[in-house]
Amino acid sequence: MTISEAVVPAAPPTTPLTQRWTPRLWGVLAVLCAVLFLDGLDVSMVGVALPSIGAELGLSTTSLQWIVNGYVLGYGGLLLLGGRTADLLGRRKVFLTALAVFAVASLVGGLVDDGTLLIATRFVKGLAAAFTAPTALSILTTTFHEGPARNRALSVFSVFGASGYSSGLILGGLLTSFGWRWTFLIPVPLAIAALVAGIALIPRDRPAAGGGHDLIGAATLTTGMLLAVYTVVSAPDRGWTDPLTLGSIVLAVALLAGFVITEKRVRHPLIRLGILRTGTVVRANLSMIALFGSYLSFQFMMTLYLQNVLGWSPLRMALALLPAGLLVAFGSPFVGRLIDRYGTPRLLISSMTSLVLGYAWFLLTAGDAPHYAVTVLPTMLLLGGGFAFGFSSIMAQATQGIDDSEQGLASGLVQTSGQVGAALVLAVLTALIADGGAGTDFRGFHPGVNLVTGVALVGLLLNLVPLLAAPRRR
Repeated sequence: MTISEAVVPAAPPTTPLTQRWTPRLWGVLAVLCAVLFLDGLDVSMVGVALPSIGAELGLSTTSLQWIVNGYVLGYGGLLLLGGRTADLLGRRKVFLTALAVFAVASLVGGLVDDGTLLIATRFVKGLAAAFTAPTALSILTTTFHEGPARNRALSVFSVFGASGYSSGLILGGLLTSFGWRWTFLIPVPLAIAALVAGIALIPRDRPAAGGGHDLIGAATLTTGMLLAVYTVVSAPDRGWTDPLTLGSIVLAVALLAGFVITEKRVRHPLIRLGILRTGTVVRANLSMIALFGSYLSFQFMMTLYLQNVLGWSPLRMALALLPAGLLVAFGSPFVGRLIDRYGTPRLLISSMTSLVLGYAWFLLTAGDAPHYAVTVLPTMLLLGGGFAFGFSSIMAQATQGIDDSEQGLASGLVQTSGQVGAALVLAVLTALIADGGAGTDFRGFHPGVNLVTGVALVGLLLNLVPLLAAPRRR
């Protein structure tokens, strides 16, 4: 039973092709989109403000990275737990509670004067996002029926994620001139407004009738994921052969292995491992790793290159990256129709092809001082097109054919893949560009561009091979 069916039993039955978009349905989608917008806005604004934060609070570069990585640790480590908790306790309750925590953490972050406390608030916000993100997507996929209605809703949903990130770049550049604290405080009233609207509009849903909490699985998975992400983030500074790094890797692997063993034996597993037997679900998760891992790592590298090497201001850098976000924002509404017509496999191939071409074009044409019209703009357009085609298609493919009772699991799984994949690729990229001497000219960034190109190419092959092999199986 879907959320809409549980709350409005008197409504006439609908099919995936005839679901009517009522004002309340639009309102629910608006709340979910607002929270996704807020997540993107927050991440990009804080990224632009990092130099100002370091100057005022006296934080080193190593400490500053944890303002970003603290969020990643909380977000990537608990996404699966967040999705499963929403299935068991009720999506509405979990979503609204996590949103309230996000608002409080934003307020505290804008008021503190201690770097450690600031990093702690970022970790708490990551924890909150780990519950709002998969819950928002599972509310969407259980409210909108599989097919054209859900594909249309996912396209609109994707627009706001891209718009939030793009808006955050510009707002971050502007607000930082008044003080970095505004980049933390601005999300507070937006989160409160979304919370009030959510209370009024999101239908009450029923927690799962059966099932229970897999506490051992949750503990081993969460601890293993947190330790794995922490290890790959900190290893470039400590060294990959450092005893602490090697010990952390061994312990993380042991914890994750213990999680798999637990899931096979407990009565109510956190993750039904059988969901990974579906080829399309596995490819969707691997595609998300390729998409987020390459795209976010390239943007991180561009931030360093344009500001530290070429001396661009934060606002100029933001404007240079903006075309990619605009293309996602204006192109994503049409992706739902393309999914209906061509299917997700072909769109994912188009997405990964566009990403590979974008990274390769930048590498081939950048030289020592890239020309904006020749190098930067075409690259951003290719990457924006790749992300627009890819994100909605991955989300649709990851949740297709999944029962409503496991939509939170499927949503959390694919978003975990994106976050953890981004952390892993970014950690490796950081080590590569550090060894390459990045900071004086573009040659030091060559290994990083090679890495993201390779990651996108692997994503392309993962989706291309099954499609080419399909006619032979008939």
